[in-house]
Amino acid sequence: MPEGRASWPKLVPQGSEFLRRADAAFSLWDLDLVLVDWSEKFKRRGGFNEQAATKLWDVYPALANPPAADIVRLVVNTGRPQSIRLGISTDDRYDLLLLPAREGLAVVEISGADLNETTRAQEQERALLLHQATHDVLTGLPNRRQFSDELGRLLPTGDKSGLALMQIDLDDFKPVNDTLGHGAGDIVLKLAANRIRSVLGTDETAFRLAGDEFAVIQIAQEQPSEAERLAEALVGEFKKPFVVDGIAVFVGASVGIAIAPRDGDEGEQLMKAADVALYAAKKEGRRRARTFDQSMLLVLEQREVLRRSLRVALQHGEFFLEYQPIVDHARAVIGFEALLRWRHPRLGVVPPIAFIPMAEADGLMSEIGQWVLEEACRAALDWPAHYTVAVNLSPAEFLTAGFTDRVSQTLDLVGFPAERLELEITETVLLERTINNLDTLNTLSVLGIQISLDDFGTDYSSLSYLKNFPFDNIKIDKYFIDDLLDDEKSQTIVRAVIALSHGLGMRVTAEGVETAEQAAWLEAEGCDRLQGHFLSPPMHVDHIGQFVGHRKGRRTNGAAPGHRGGPGGVQTAVGQGGSG
Repeated sequence: MPEGRASWPKLVPQGSEFLRRADAAFSLWDLDLVLVDWSEKFKRRGGFNEQAATKLWDVYPALANPPAADIVRLVVNTGRPQSIRLGISTDDRYDLLLLPAREGLAVVEISGADLNETTRAQEQERALLLHQATHDVLTGLPNRRQFSDELGRLLPTGDKSGLALMQIDLDDFKPVNDTLGHGAGDIVLKLAANRIRSVLGTDETAFRLAGDEFAVIQIAQEQPSEAERLAEALVGEFKKPFVVDGIAVFVGASVGIAIAPRDGDEGEQLMKAADVALYAAKKEGRRRARTFDQSMLLVLEQREVLRRSLRVALQHGEFFLEYQPIVDHARAVIGFEALLRWRHPRLGVVPPIAFIPMAEADGLMSEIGQWVLEEACRAALDWPAHYTVAVNLSPAEFLTAGFTDRVSQTLDLVGFPAERLELEITETVLLERTINNLDTLNTLSVLGIQISLDDFGTDYSSLSYLKNFPFDNIKIDKYFIDDLLDDEKSQTIVRAVIALSHGLGMRVTAEGVETAEQAAWLEAEGCDRLQGHFLSPPMHVDHIGQFVGHRKGRRTNGAAPGHRGGPGGVQTAVGQGGSG
């Protein structure tokens, strides 16, 4: 076999006796459609020079012209098998079965002299069915079954090194399906598969495992440097936008790398190591590649300890609330946002960003959210009667069946008026089951509860949300406030949100106000409410009375009471984080 030709077992799906038979005229062509391997029968048919570069058209001239040439490119680009009938008379008529191969195109020649019409159709059907069983229909890449077979064939490596496994996960793919539809998502997946193929070389094979999860197996001498080179190339390919129906869509890629035998010498071990490295890449900001090391495993084990502790935190009374004030344009206190905290018995206070995603993934947010709502309402009972209380809802909690009934029952249990309750949701909530969500919001509104749209502008903002449901309050995220004084784009966005909200009869609250200059700018632009460290950091419930009393004293000495944008009162938003 000439140097550079791939070994036979790597060319065809394992177990394909038809393609391995000595009497099959089988040939393999690279992505440039240059001949790289062939069977004995193909060699006997002649028409090519083993020592020279042979193009597909040299052997099969009919494939150089449309529509046959278009069919060839269709197989290479989409990974979908096709069959072409060539020849004019019955004697010279034969079929070409075109199959996508690991590094290009596989061609099986079935001549009329070898097989009758029925047998030829049966053989084609067998080959096509085998390909479909081992390849992903959408992208044409080898599927999870092929991945498992290939990994099992290559492992254990023994004393040899050089095998790298890369787990690839697409970043920000879900919003494509949610906002543009599953058809657009399928297009992105096919384009993603093509981008992965485009950077692969010899002894590098891509697989689609499931959904937006891909894998690459690489054989190279210099590891992990070769794997890291390829992983960086993969990440780089996904920095360019995908264009779907004229719309630029940005979907990145995170990659986790594991090396055999260093990180494991059997399939499950190596896959776990690559998955841990992928998790590390995601936690460090996504759109990057990370190579497995033992410290990552330690972090993962600590995370699992945290998850187990979270399951009993509520029963052990480890959750508590802190409150951050909100003021109107005259700096009069009108509300508090209550922030959920977790005091772990050994780790101390755990930040919400570390445990809220766990609680959502493990189905705990409904129970935790119920506790938060009841705790906040009970605390607000001790405040003046014109104070309101708002609860910031997790999407997982909001989408739970019977949510509106539980809210109503809690208000009855505590004895808290519905008109003094304000619920805050994020735009993420509105991406799922839109009709049901609007029904839920309308039911809550009919009960007299105020509804606030939190973190407006940071997720998948759509003006249809504001048209379809009359929110009482729009909260501008801290992201737009941080550089408000220096960034003209942030200023333009904030002005637009204020004008739009007021035009629709909604109040506007700015979160994350850290300086007097930011506060003055927002007040001058007509922002109704302010919240942030400039006013006060979050405080324990026992300190609220003293804080409010101090603020009242300041108002008596000169500050004018009152505010714009709707009914007044102390607003208590029970959140997972908070601008403070």
